[in-house]
Amino acid sequence: MNNLAYIALGTNMGDRYKNLVDAIHLLKEETGIFLVKSSSIYDTVPVGYTEQDDFLNMVIMVRTTLTPHDLLEVCLRIEKELGRKREIKWGPRIIDLDILLYNQENIEAENLIVPHPRMQERAFVLAPLLEIDSSIKLSNQKKSLKDYFNMNADKEGVRIWKQKNGEDVFALFEN
Repeated sequence: MNNLAYIALGTNMGDRYKNLVDAIHLLKEETGIFLVKSSSIYDTVPVGYTEQDDFLNMVIMVRTTLTPHDLLEVCLRIEKELGRKREIKWGPRIIDLDILLYNQENIEAENLIVPHPRMQERAFVLAPLLEIDSSIKLSNQKKSLKDYFNMNADKEGVRIWKQKNGEDVFALFEN
């Protein structure tokens, strides 16, 4: 398990909590992906396309033997399996899985950019990511992620919905 990746999860359709739980279970069942940490779950107002229901968002840290592109394929397959349809940019979704960070790598490919290109602009990503690891720094940025979060006007729309139970990584996701 040489690779460390952070994945953002978001949902605002149907049973939002179940969508998160289902996505995490499918990720955990995947060969070569091991859940290390999870953030609390945050209730967040939509950004971009605002005529939609609020989201539940969170971030998980995984160890993986998968390459970044293989991890992306798994995330896209899980989104599709859970019923994701891409109809409106930034629109409603059953589940969204975004690779935020993969080791300290900078990747610019047609279908994958890491670090996630708009991560520092999104309080709904920064709050759970900083909860997992407040010391994360982006190699291509002068400011810390904490600085970006503090400057973010949308942070008022990010509220804890279900707090992680102490240090137990799996507390939110056990049957």
